[in-house]
Order: sequence, then C-alpha cells, then structure tokens
Amino acid sequence: MVYIDNAATSFPKPEFVYDSVLDCMKRYCANPGRGSHKLSLECELKIIDTRQRISELFNIDDIMNIIFTSNTTEGLNIAIKGGLESGDHVITTSIEHNSVYRPLRKLKDIGVEVSIISVDKKGYVNLEELQKSIKVNTKALIINHGSNVLGTVQNIEEIGKIAKENNLIFIVDAAQTAGIFNIDVKKMNIDIMAFPGHKCLYGPQGIGGLYIGDSVKIDTFKEGGTGSNSNIMEQPSFMPDKFESGTLNTPGIVGLGAGIDFISNIGVNKIRKHDQEMSLYLTSELQKLPYVFMYGEDDCEKKCPVVSFNVDGYDSSEVGEFLNSKEIYLRTGYHCAPIIHNIIGTKNLGTVRASFGYFNTTEDVEKLISAVKELYGLKRI
Repeated sequence: MVYIDNAATSFPKPEFVYDSVLDCMKRYCANPGRGSHKLSLECELKIIDTRQRISELFNIDDIMNIIFTSNTTEGLNIAIKGGLESGDHVITTSIEHNSVYRPLRKLKDIGVEVSIISVDKKGYVNLEELQKSIKVNTKALIINHGSNVLGTVQNIEEIGKIAKENNLIFIVDAAQTAGIFNIDVKKMNIDIMAFPGHKCLYGPQGIGGLYIGDSVKIDTFKEGGTGSNSNIMEQPSFMPDKFESGTLNTPGIVGLGAGIDFISNIGVNKIRKHDQEMSLYLTSELQKLPYVFMYGEDDCEKKCPVVSFNVDGYDSSEVGEFLNSKEIYLRTGYHCAPIIHNIIGTKNLGTVRASFGYFNTTEDVEKLISAVKELYGLKRI
C-alpha cells in the first residue's frame, strides 16, 4: 500500500500517538472540568499540557487563548461567523478552501460584503490588489497560509504587516502548514489562526484548534455546559470556556499533544525537508513525462509537500481509479477549493494530488511514477 494523501489526513500516525490515545481511553478518560475526582483532574491536566505544547509551537503567550475544535473548518466558522456582521467588508483570495468560501457566502445574506482578490497561476496573492481592496469598512483579512491544491505558501509575515497597518483582523487558515512550517503568531501579526490536529500535527481526526488573540472580540458559536459558572444560565465570557461548551474530545486532545511531541523531537525543519524531498523527487520525474501536466509552484522548497498534476487523455477521477486499483491512495478532483481551478485551467477536470508526510519513502514515489507510466501506456494500446 502507498498512501500519499497527507494533505487530507496524515497516515500512518506515530506509534506514540496511538499508544497515548489508547492509554487515555483505557485508563483515565473521564470528563475534564466536570468533577474534582482523580480521573477528571488527570484529563484536565492532559488538556492543559496540550495547550502548552501548542502555545510553544506557535509562540502564543497565553495558553487560554487556544480553544479546541473538531477541525479547521469549525475554527474558521467560529472566527468568520463570530467576528463579522452586517455592513462589514472582508477580503479573502481565490485560492481559499470552501471552509472560508461557504461561511462567507452565508454571511452575504445578512449584508457582509466580500472581496475575493486574485492569485497568479502559481497561487501567489497579488499584494498590490490586496492593498487596493481595503475600504473604510474592511474589518478582516482571511488568508490560506498553504494551498491544499497547489501547495503555495503565502508570505504571511508581509500580509500580516498590511493587516496590522490597516487595523484589520488577520485570520489565517493553517490547515496545510501547522506542524511543517514555522509559525509565530506574534511575528506574523496573526490575530486568529485555525489549524487541524489530524494533518501535519499527526494527531487523530476529530480534533483541531483555534487561536484567538486578546485584541479580537468574537461572539460565541455555541453555548452550553462548560463545567465553570454552572450556577448561572449565561455563557462564560472568559477564554477558553467561552468557546468550549460540551465535553471536550479528551482522547483527541491527548493524541494531538503526542503528535506535537513527535514533531518537537524530530524538528519542524527536518520534517519539512523530508517531505519536500519527496515532492521534489516526484516533480522532477513527472516533468520528464510529456503527457503529464503539472500545476503551481515547481520549486518544492517554497511550498507545502503537495504535487498537483493530470495525465493527458484522462479525467483526474480516472487516474485516481486506476491508482486505487494499484493500492496507491491519493486524492483527485477539486479538493474543496473551486475558484483556483478557473485560474490553473482545470475547471472541468480537477487535479490528481499527491501529498507527502514523514512516513513516505522514495519507493512510494517510484511506485506512483511507474503506475502513471503504465496508465498512459494503456491509452496508447
């Protein structure tokens, strides 16, 4: 089996992640913050420990500014729907994921104005257009740090300066970069950042996080039991309880903490170098094949370990079906990012996307290349 769909979910996970989740489930998985007994307190301590690891990874001063979500999509919905109201103007880009587009489309119904600025064929944001798009009522700027389609990594530090100079809330979607690129929320002027646990942080599915800076005022997304102020009917106004109603996913949080430990032990830069080497190998070999069309940035040191391509004469779904028969598992189609396909010329085609993780090997790449050659050979028979 060859698994190269890590942009969707990293697999396999480090053994330590599996062991930590199972230990939690079997030994102490009570309800955190809902009691003073030993098991409940152990859960709470594990959750605090994971908050601390996240804060160290992203240079966050206060661990209470980190809230746990089920995934990046939930985090972005909290930020977008809780931070924008009628009359506000928000700027985003044409390379975003539907977890940004769809909440914004919903908010258009209540009078939120949306500007979608262009990117070039490599996926880079036009900073001049960004500057010109800022209006008197512009409240927020939402940017995808790393594209799940092309792997393009935006200059977040430069864009963050623009946001700060114009007093905009800077919201960053770090779904493809958290854990593989160095992120400093203070240096990059990030006000809000959503990230997943199950991708480059090597945690399980069903867990993610949202950083909300002190200066940002976001309304609640849901209300309910928090274990705190249980004697009153109003939702707590303090962090993180304001946004963490209901029982938290303790096993997922523990697994996320274990995944961050794995990353810290190896080093973000070392993991990124490995993954980018896999991308470089695949890119260099596919570029030798005249019947393969490639998209986006071809300098693999500049981007996420994502390679998007198509094979002449085949729809991307047909390529995926053939690779699946060879036990090579990757993603095909539009990758929940519809607008970018208009720009790169794959509107009615989609792309074949290979995305690498730390456990991929050169043999995985060679098997994929061999399968692509075999597929094209079948077309010529």
